[in-house]
Order: sequence, then structure tokens, then C-alpha cells
Amino acid sequence: MDPNLLTLFKLSLILVNTLMTRGLSDADGVDLLFTQRPWLLQCNQTLLLLEMERCGEQFSIDMNHVHPDDRCNLTHFIREYHVFSFCTEMNAERIGCFWPNPAVERFIISIHKHFFSNCSLEHVVFVDPPDVTLTLLILVPVFLTLAMVVLVVWCSKRSDILA
Repeated sequence: MDPNLLTLFKLSLILVNTLMTRGLSDADGVDLLFTQRPWLLQCNQTLLLLEMERCGEQFSIDMNHVHPDDRCNLTHFIREYHVFSFCTEMNAERIGCFWPNPAVERFIISIHKHFFSNCSLEHVVFVDPPDVTLTLLILVPVFLTLAMVVLVVWCSKRSDILA
């Protein structure tokens, strides 16, 4: 075999081996980036609140197209709410903040108070059942209890025959 060809083959094997093992090295990659620049991981609360305001303004514009009587029915504005939620989530992650976090939660609660404050459920008024139903619900357990007592007493008197 030609010595130059053998040397070229060895060099190509070393190059391939180096390229393959480089991806397996722990020193190369994202972890080194995070240890060198920790400021990338800090959450900028001011920028976060500005972006939340931008999402809220767009949501307000979208909600102005929904009739006020339909604002308590989620099917009428589910797309707008999804876009708003997605906007807050993506902006929080882009800025380097967790989602949800207390600042985002406070902002979302303020949006809910503004648009959905009149959507509380009416208080449920409990009504007694009709007299026939009430009588059956009371008498059936009473008669079953009496029947069980009679059955136990009767069986205890006849224990010599049943044994």
C-alpha cells in the first residue's frame, strides 16, 4: 500500500474521531456558555412588565371586538385568550423569566378583573324535594333498619335449628 495513502487514511480517521468525540465532551456546549455569562439567566422584571403590557394591549383590542354580553362565554373569545396566554408565555421565556411567575400572575389577574369581573356565577338556591320524594327518602332506610333488626332477632331465636 502506498505510504502517502496510508498516512492520509490515518489522518482522516483521527479527524473523524476528533469530530465525533468533540460532541461528547462536557467542556463544549451550552453549559460553558452559562458559566461564562450568568447575566443571560437573570430575569429582567422591567422588560417583562413592558412586554406583558404589550400583550395586554393587544388582548384589549381583541376583546373590544367581542360583545360585552358574550364576554362570560369562553367560546366567544377563546382564540383571543389563547393568543394572549401564548404571548405572555413566549415573552417571559424570551426575556429569561419563568412562566408563570408572580409578576405575570398579577398581570393576568388584573386582566381578569378588568374583563371578567361580571362573570361570577349566580348563587345556587337549594330547593327541598317534593313531599312524596322526601317521604320515600326517609321511610325506606327506616323500614330497612327495622327489617334487619327483626331478621337478627328471629335468627338468634332459631340458632339451635340453623346450627
